[in-house]
Amino acid sequence: MFELQSFALFLAAATLVAITPGPGIFYIIARTLAGGRTEGLASSVGLGLGGLVHVLAGAIGISALLMASAEAFTALKIAGAFYLIWLGIKTWRQTLISAPTEVRTTGASRALREGIVVEALNPKTAAFFLAFIPQFVDASANVALQFVVLGTISVALNTSVDLIVTRWAAKARDRLAGRHTFIARTRQTSGAVMCGLGVALLTARRAS
Repeated sequence: MFELQSFALFLAAATLVAITPGPGIFYIIARTLAGGRTEGLASSVGLGLGGLVHVLAGAIGISALLMASAEAFTALKIAGAFYLIWLGIKTWRQTLISAPTEVRTTGASRALREGIVVEALNPKTAAFFLAFIPQFVDASANVALQFVVLGTISVALNTSVDLIVTRWAAKARDRLAGRHTFIARTRQTSGAVMCGLGVALLTARRAS
């Protein structure tokens, strides 16, 4: 299905993209610092599942239709941005209703669901897959199947990096958790990061 040279180039490019710090990594760091290792791991898996939504949508052409429609792109962008901002405000508010050293977590199942929604509502992910993956697709073979295979590999690489980042962020949180007000401060910072990611998404523009 794939030429060896083309596939090797794809793996190299996809790996480089995966390890480059971006909104997804910052989101995972924020969730891990706010809720701990379990919440970070669940968020990482959630982003991965949300990424697979875009892969499947791209394979059947929905993403292409979305990117072609300015109204649909804007609607999805606004929904995703305000969802991130809402999560950030909710995380920040939790510091106001708990003691400074009290550990309050969202829970793995909710973190998983929120991760899926955050990524599925991100039109920038759809734009990335539509711009990146077709460069490595052989037009003479099954295009949809190739898109799914390459997209799944890309998502797997991204998720692997997110899991590693979660581990590092959780270790940093564990080392500093004994300090007075640390948890409150990290939750406030995490909330601010999520709000910032939402604002950044609002400024995203549809590729012409």
